[in-house]
Amino acid sequence: MAKSTWTEQDIPDLRGRRTIVTGASSGIGLEASRMLAGAGAEVVIAVRDPERGRRATEEIGRAVPEARLEVAEIDLSDLASVRRFAKREANLARGLDILVNNAGTSDGSRRSSADGYEIQMATNFLGHFALAGLLLPLIRPGGRIVTVSSLMARRGHLSATTTPDDLRAREPYRAGIWYADSKQADLLFAVELDRRLRGAGVDILSVACHPGGAATGMASQRARAAGLSERPTVGARLIRRFLQPARAGAWPTVFAATAPGLVGGELVAPDGLAQGRGRPVVVAVFSTGRDAAAAARLWELARHATEADFGGL
Repeated sequence: MAKSTWTEQDIPDLRGRRTIVTGASSGIGLEASRMLAGAGAEVVIAVRDPERGRRATEEIGRAVPEARLEVAEIDLSDLASVRRFAKREANLARGLDILVNNAGTSDGSRRSSADGYEIQMATNFLGHFALAGLLLPLIRPGGRIVTVSSLMARRGHLSATTTPDDLRAREPYRAGIWYADSKQADLLFAVELDRRLRGAGVDILSVACHPGGAATGMASQRARAAGLSERPTVGARLIRRFLQPARAGAWPTVFAATAPGLVGGELVAPDGLAQGRGRPVVVAVFSTGRDAAAAARLWELARHATEADFGGL
């Protein structure tokens, strides 16, 4: 893999650009929002908890005094909440240049969403599928839709034979498997969306990314879900040593959202060993994200589940 020379100084001038970042109250979403705002973008902090969102804007404002920020409430696990958010955006009629599908959960318990879907699949994938479909008419030419996947997408099990029941929690329940499937779904979605946009001649790019190993709240969630102790054992200290800070984990997201020369349908990841850490670079899409039959099947299931038709794409 070629080494990247990208730094945050390479982020282009984003003045006049409007961006929505989901899950922006902490971790990668917060850091990506900070970088985008620092480059001049207007950033909508789209979060489930508005109070946490307000604290995030205060934190970003201390680092970027000139930041243009707005907090908006959305619960990606609840399709009614997604529709309310999209209606609000449509009523504002302010347009959109970059949508970052970042919010996620790595829940260790067997739970269903308000709409009856497994909570990780609902939050990490279905909510973002619906959001992108509803906001697509607002995205200006040259805009981008960035979907944050994970290294775990390589371990997903979705295929051309995936059924509606495969989106709902069932026994035996393995949280790690559901997380991997939800992140594979994100990758399949990003690639398939770009194929459809390109086929329709729509001047919008869909790009996927993953953060490698980053020290975020999500990492802690996954550790708890796997039953791993968070006590400062030798093993835990070694694992944390190899996790990059959340800010570095956000670099692939910001690169995918802003770097010139991307063609869409690509995957951006860290350039280090096993894509675990490093500077952002375009890498080969995992085989689990290149399965065209699985992508087509997932698209139809998600379209039926969310009623988002992407303007007939």
